[in-house]
Formats: sequence, structure tokens, C-alpha cells
Amino acid sequence: MVSDNDTAGRPELFIEERLVDGARVVSVRGEIDHDGKDVLRGVLLSGDGAVPARLVVDLSGVPFMDSSGINVLVAAHQGVSGTDGWVRIAAAQEPVLRVLELVGVDAIITCHPTLEQALRP
Repeated sequence: MVSDNDTAGRPELFIEERLVDGARVVSVRGEIDHDGKDVLRGVLLSGDGAVPARLVVDLSGVPFMDSSGINVLVAAHQGVSGTDGWVRIAAAQEPVLRVLELVGVDAIITCHPTLEQALRP
């Protein structure tokens, strides 16, 4: 598990990783904003910007995400472009899903209502 430091009483960002049926599942809990983006980026992208071939980002525990989080997700998607891999978003809460739809991220990264659906081939 990875978490950022509690800054000025703000809630921490908790991230858990696991492998499920050959896909890397990254479950995030907390707000993804400017303060937490580097923690998320460090988990989703390696130092050279590489992303695993199949990545599911579980946002079920994320009540808020700003453009900082969106930029990290797009960078992860770009990291698998040109490969046979993919990035999928699972279980985004309604406010986060609305933001993803508003900026068009859902057009480039498939959003699934559940983690189980995101893991299907």
C-alpha cells in the first residue's frame, strides 16, 4: 500500500496494487488532486513512463478528482498506446464520472461501472 503524507489535516490518498488475472489493479481511496497526483503517478507510471500492458484503476473510493488526476490517467493511457495493452477505469463515483465525461476522458479510457466488468476481456 502506498499513501501520501497527511498535509494540513487533508485526508490521505491510499493506493493498493494487486494482480488479478494478469491485469494490474490499482485501487485508490481519497481525493485525487494536486497534492496526491505525484503519489498516483508514481504508482501508475514507472520512472521511465512505462505502464503495464493491462491496467485497471479502481476509483470506487475516490469522491473527488480534479484535472491533476485526469492528467495522470491520460498519461497512463498514452503509456500503453501502440501496444496491445489497455487502461480501464472501474467504479468511478458519480461526481468523478461526470468530470471524466465532461472532459472526454471516457472517450479514450473505457469506464466500467464495476471492477469485475473492467477485468473482463
